[in-house]
Amino acid sequence: MGTVAIRARWAVALTAGVWLGLAAPVSAETPAARAPEPNTLVPAGVMRYAPSGFPDRIVATPAQDAAHGFAVAWRTDATVSAPMLEVVVAGDSPDLGVPRRITASTRTLRRENGVAHHHRADVDGLEAGTLYAYRVQGDRTWSPWMQLRTAGDASAPLELLYFGDTQNKNASLTTRVVREALRHAPDVRLVLYAGDLVSGGDGEDDNEWGEWFDATGVLSTSSMTAPAPGNHEYFEEFEDTPQERRVLGAHWPLQFALPRNGIAGGDGVATTYWFDYQDVRVVVVDGTSALDLGTAAAQAEWLDGVLAANPRRWSVVLVHQPFYSPRAGRDNVELKRHLLPVIERRRVDLVLQGHDHTYGRRGSESGDDTPVYAVSVAGAKQYRLSERARATMDPVGEDTQLFQVIRIVDGRLRYEARTATGRLYDAFELVDDGDAGGKRRVELERERIPERSCAREQTLKGRKDRCWE
Repeated sequence: MGTVAIRARWAVALTAGVWLGLAAPVSAETPAARAPEPNTLVPAGVMRYAPSGFPDRIVATPAQDAAHGFAVAWRTDATVSAPMLEVVVAGDSPDLGVPRRITASTRTLRRENGVAHHHRADVDGLEAGTLYAYRVQGDRTWSPWMQLRTAGDASAPLELLYFGDTQNKNASLTTRVVREALRHAPDVRLVLYAGDLVSGGDGEDDNEWGEWFDATGVLSTSSMTAPAPGNHEYFEEFEDTPQERRVLGAHWPLQFALPRNGIAGGDGVATTYWFDYQDVRVVVVDGTSALDLGTAAAQAEWLDGVLAANPRRWSVVLVHQPFYSPRAGRDNVELKRHLLPVIERRRVDLVLQGHDHTYGRRGSESGDDTPVYAVSVAGAKQYRLSERARATMDPVGEDTQLFQVIRIVDGRLRYEARTATGRLYDAFELVDDGDAGGKRRVELERERIPERSCAREQTLKGRKDRCWE
């Protein structure tokens, strides 16, 4: 066939919408290109995340003393029980030597993708500031070797990441945020998630968790992960009946091997915990339990004890629901009544939050430089700011996926909020001069891009109270 004839057939095929069996590209102006995207990329009737004999959903979490231990959780199918974790000091040779072996505990979870076994192994007795290689066992197979460094001493520099809600469209739209974050924090050691990691409640919970682990990728295995539970980690049992109540979802206690040093939540599962990483004490609070299950007073007493005994230079509280909400119509009264006085009295440095799907930062009611309260969102769902937030927070932002890089070195804590494309949206430093008056906050306004606001009248689904969903 001649060249002219080939070109003619190619043109006809493209006009018809078919070329080599593929549909023609969809124009950005066509209705199909602007239709709402499903929450997961898994087509109906497709089983994408069935458990198998190969270990998956591997995630490392800090021990209470992250300098000398960590824990690992992973998943397989039901053929694997009490598998092994191997750990050894990492070296430059492919001959890693004889590893230490730890037997994991196993629990069963039955969901839409089948029966899975979730495993937990706690690794202790490690050397501080040391790079370890570890792998986990499946059915006649092992995961790849992964590397993780224990926390160093208090004077060692620290780079960590903080993400607000990931929640929706994790595979499609959270993935790019995580990868951009890793580009800006290549030496990240610790990753904090402020709750609502997935949306849940739609019959695709296990698919959503599968996509969350796909999105977080290397972060979950090469850094220590510390999540806070959000309201979407719970579900409504007996919804719309007199017996309606909040119940912790089945995935949460199995997918993260968290420290067991918080107060007991529903069914005895700890959704609060704390740990020390170098010169920082991180305390994770369960806002949903405080607001809906009546644990606010108990959490406040526990939080006060953990902060009062803090020997570290810095303190961070991670909680899902904000103490000062940037979204209209929300006021988390029980958090303010019970936990806020503790945070203010103990002069917590950073309070990192999610839930409201916007960006907003503010300081203490007292006018002190600390605590600093931040609300952020990493995922696709975007709300609108309240007028009160615009009057009391600076900066604020809408319609923006964000991640936060926090670096601590030589008595200075630098906080950066960056957009999904890496642009600097907010930045400040906390400086500890050792004065009795506390730490100084230094704003870095000249480095920031202008405030972002939602330009849409409504979402693709027709909602005017949100910007994107």
